[in-house]
Amino acid sequence: MRPGRRLLSQNSSTYPRSLSAEQQCVFRLTPKNCWCKFPFHFVSSLDGLEFNQHITGRRITMSAMGDNIDNLTARVADSGITNGTVGQGEEAVDSTNADIVTPWTVQTSSAAGVDYTKLIRLFGSQPIEDDLLRKFEQVTGKSMPPLLRRKIFFSHRDLDQILNTYANGKPFYLYTGRGPSSDAMHLGHLIPFLFTKQLQEIFDVPLIIQLTDDEKFLWKDLTLEKANELAYENAKDIIAVGFDPEKTFIFSDLDFMAQEPSFYWNILRVQKSVTYSQAKGVFGFTESDHIGKVGFPAVQAVPSFCSTFPFIFGDRKDIPCLVPCGIDQDPYFRVTRDVAPKLGFRKPALLHSGFIPSLQGAQTKMSASDPNSSVYLTDTNKQIRDKINKYAFSGGQQTLEEHREKGGNCDVDVSYQYLRFFLDDDERLEQIKQDYSSGKMLTGELKKELITVLQKLVEDHKERRAAVTPETVKLFMTRRKLKFDYPAPAKTK
Repeated sequence: MRPGRRLLSQNSSTYPRSLSAEQQCVFRLTPKNCWCKFPFHFVSSLDGLEFNQHITGRRITMSAMGDNIDNLTARVADSGITNGTVGQGEEAVDSTNADIVTPWTVQTSSAAGVDYTKLIRLFGSQPIEDDLLRKFEQVTGKSMPPLLRRKIFFSHRDLDQILNTYANGKPFYLYTGRGPSSDAMHLGHLIPFLFTKQLQEIFDVPLIIQLTDDEKFLWKDLTLEKANELAYENAKDIIAVGFDPEKTFIFSDLDFMAQEPSFYWNILRVQKSVTYSQAKGVFGFTESDHIGKVGFPAVQAVPSFCSTFPFIFGDRKDIPCLVPCGIDQDPYFRVTRDVAPKLGFRKPALLHSGFIPSLQGAQTKMSASDPNSSVYLTDTNKQIRDKINKYAFSGGQQTLEEHREKGGNCDVDVSYQYLRFFLDDDERLEQIKQDYSSGKMLTGELKKELITVLQKLVEDHKERRAAVTPETVKLFMTRRKLKFDYPAPAKTK
């Protein structure tokens, strides 16, 4: 889906009288590739927060700031930009180097990948700071997961509040999910589940895992039957990560809709609270998109509300959740956070991860149509070795002599980047970085390190998956009470 559009609409009723006719253009922004002829700055249509981002004649990749889901307006401003140059303290995003991040598309032209600092600013989230990491360990009394320590999960919304909730002995739960579009999951799909399992072990809380087979039916060329079948196949891979069935509930949207009335009731509440204009502004829907797509965001929103699962949480409506996810999923939860207080629910907190690059580099997308773009959980040892040796983009130099002299570039080297995700030993990872950057370690030696790590990871996963029976899947996906009790909160006098 590519919902971007040209910015050509004009609304004379909103023009400041002091501006010329050329300057009095007001545009609507979507999160996609928008174009504007004139200099302008971004202003939030609800709270007036300015982005201090002046752009002219260039592509903009944008979405709503903070929890504000109304369309951003682009108001023509006298920004002082001339000939496409940028004023002091400002940045331009042009068509040759813009990052595109939506729930359906992630693209970057940089060999180092998406500019996450810029993405935090544009999305209005908060960076993971060292003080917050120290608080995490102080509150839990345990070491944080490597993916958090290395700031691969780099951004958040209200993680500090979740830590306060835990410190005060109050309950919360975890919620994450998967859109099942293929029989085999690749390493990129595995990351949020590895991380979420570590969080569940640290906090000892319930986990809800949503399989959005309905979404894949709406967006992909899949039958309902096939989408539902893929959900159950992917559930086997998720279960093989090692989740505890006494603490974890996995569900397919297509099946759960018929099993739990609260699920559909909350979907309707969210759908009634979000206008088409708001959905269009956040997700970039066009007139050619069918109404199923427009209504779907509410389906992904409501597992954030504990009342969706009365068989787990009873009559409680006040239990918050923490959602570990890729930052491309943030638009769904900005909508959720906007409507939650209006419906009497808690806003979900979020932990955003960065993206693992394709084997060919950050500028190439992992694709199910290209099996050489990633390592799959069904790959053999030989396939893993061949893929890494043949396709993993190298940050090394052109010749042995030059590499020994200048060293390799870990920022763009895919083998090193994969080790950041999958090698738990911090000291070994730092040694590899020093050796490769100095030229002591060669590209082939670095790839060998990665091959060893991934072969063990995939082989161990395949063994656990082989032990997942239909009865095991049914256990995880049966509507049932988990091991936790949630009495009604004490009433305040």
